[in-house]
Amino acid sequence: MNRSVFLGALTVAGLAAGVAAAGTVDDVMARGKLICGVTTGLVGFAAPDANGEWKGFDVDMCRAVAAAVLKDPSAVEFVTTTGKTRFTSLASGEVDMLSRNTTWTFSNDVGLRFEFAAVNYYDGQGFIAPKARGVSSAKELDGFSVCIQTGTTTQLNLADFFRANNISYEPVPIETNAEAIEKYLAGECEVYTTDASILAASRATFEDPTAHVLLPEIISKEPLGPLVRHGDNEWGDIVRWTLNALISAEELGVTSANIAQLAEAANPETPEINRLLGTEGTLGDMLGLDPEWARRAIEAGGNYGEVFARNIGEETPVGLARGLNAQWTNGGLLYSPPFR
Repeated sequence: MNRSVFLGALTVAGLAAGVAAAGTVDDVMARGKLICGVTTGLVGFAAPDANGEWKGFDVDMCRAVAAAVLKDPSAVEFVTTTGKTRFTSLASGEVDMLSRNTTWTFSNDVGLRFEFAAVNYYDGQGFIAPKARGVSSAKELDGFSVCIQTGTTTQLNLADFFRANNISYEPVPIETNAEAIEKYLAGECEVYTTDASILAASRATFEDPTAHVLLPEIISKEPLGPLVRHGDNEWGDIVRWTLNALISAEELGVTSANIAQLAEAANPETPEINRLLGTEGTLGDMLGLDPEWARRAIEAGGNYGEVFARNIGEETPVGLARGLNAQWTNGGLLYSPPFR
């Protein structure tokens, strides 16, 4: 790490330590609004629709937290952040949490003093290229120009992959996904590399998605998830267990269609569902919230599976299969600690 990056990391870490002491949950409740950092616009994950309303997989995470804490999933202000600005926005207190394609790495966690609540999407870095170039593997990209987003883990991953395969590339630095797509479609870079989910979401917006191919190589582990400031444990617990509530709801068969019926009365045969929905136990008290916090989070947009299917699933233009993001009972990595 060079001196400027090192000093920048220290600044972010110092800001995070200072702001965290304030207690984010108290700020959110007093304000009556959650301020959530999202990407600058990525279809399926976080982007405003034709009416200016934010929609997407990451957006629904913000709304679930707002529903749990403020009893209103619409009580969210969305602040756009880039790969360069996201950490400063969180550390300075400009946003209460980040929900925007951020990879859980050692340096992002420990070095920058942030807290990743959990993983909400298991991803990996991939490549997209025009089908007309006839490329079928990333190992055939020797000498190609590659759009690469600055301030992200993809830079090191790309350099490592090309070095390991003894091939060269010409980097074309970009700051946002929108800028990368513009340059890629204009031919200013021959290939674009970033998280495979971002590539799939971006391709869905192209005039002819079939003219572009996602290459088969996945060259990294990119566990993505919402994050908060280090040391703000009460707020971190709320964000973490809100996500766990969505994941557990899917595993337990709690959906937006049946949640009201399941919550009407405690069923002695489903104790974990009862605890999840607040009809028995005191889990809400432990978070400083009322008993129905998780019920509201699930009602805001459905369980994890419903959120995935509606925003980025195989029936959407993004067209992502569950893959590693399937429940552990279905061969995936999705796994919530128990509600007990």
